[in-house]
Amino acid sequence: MLDVRRLALLAKVLDTGSMTAAAEELNYTPSAISQQLRRLEIEVGQPLLQRLPRGVRATEAGSVLAAHARRIQAQLSAAEADLAEVAGLHRGQLDIGTFPTVGSSFLPLVVRRFKENHPQLKLAVHSARLDRLTEMLANGEIGLSLLWDYEWSRVSPDDFALTHLLDDPTALVVASDHRLARRKHIKMSELADEEWIVRETDHPVAEVLERSCRQAGFKPRIAFHANDYQEAQAMVSVGLGIALAPRTAVANRHPDVRVISLGSTAPPRRILVARRRDRVNAPSEIAMLTVMKAVAGSYRPNS
Repeated sequence: MLDVRRLALLAKVLDTGSMTAAAEELNYTPSAISQQLRRLEIEVGQPLLQRLPRGVRATEAGSVLAAHARRIQAQLSAAEADLAEVAGLHRGQLDIGTFPTVGSSFLPLVVRRFKENHPQLKLAVHSARLDRLTEMLANGEIGLSLLWDYEWSRVSPDDFALTHLLDDPTALVVASDHRLARRKHIKMSELADEEWIVRETDHPVAEVLERSCRQAGFKPRIAFHANDYQEAQAMVSVGLGIALAPRTAVANRHPDVRVISLGSTAPPRRILVARRRDRVNAPSEIAMLTVMKAVAGSYRPNS
């Protein structure tokens, strides 16, 4: 393997016409340059320079290598310029992860501000379930991701570097003509006689409902299992039952439902940004995290 630095020295000597002139430009001693070029000649197995009374002249092999050296130097300069553009956020692509409820509420605000601040950057957003997001983070498919957790099932800080962006309260969703629709606040203990619409049994909000009802002293009566929050809102709107949902999940509210605060009687979830601990963060990832924190500081889900 040829040494790129020695190739650059060879090109510099030939371009300046002598080892002395090259040494002055590079702040080397002539003897140091001579030693490095002698090593290069040993590496290639043939002479590269003809020593003249005044200066040097390239052999055929020296001319070939010097031409390659100049091309390599040009490519390295171009690479440095490209990296400078990436570092300066003038080009590049950023891949991030999200999940549906935040992807339809909080994240669009982030994306809008990020694109305003950094219009030259390409942004790719990948929406998935929690286990898939952590997998993509671990294998480097995405640089950072929005995640969520509850107090009984925290994302481990040993696995990822975590930034807590905001708390997402659990709210009550009722039909606009429900007896409680005009209330602004309510406690879970007041809902023992209601029927409930809930996501599938293994969905996190189903566990939120079970835990909240148990804490309030009753067992919920399930009227319908919904596939998503839009379906849950639709069934609530026609009076099939009431539902729990994170505030971000009802930011785009059905026109015939009302969202009521449950205060501390239902647990919130945390919205986090996760990054792999052993990975050097790209400038674009740092910029995205900065925007996320700024948007989170003023974010208020619609009620």
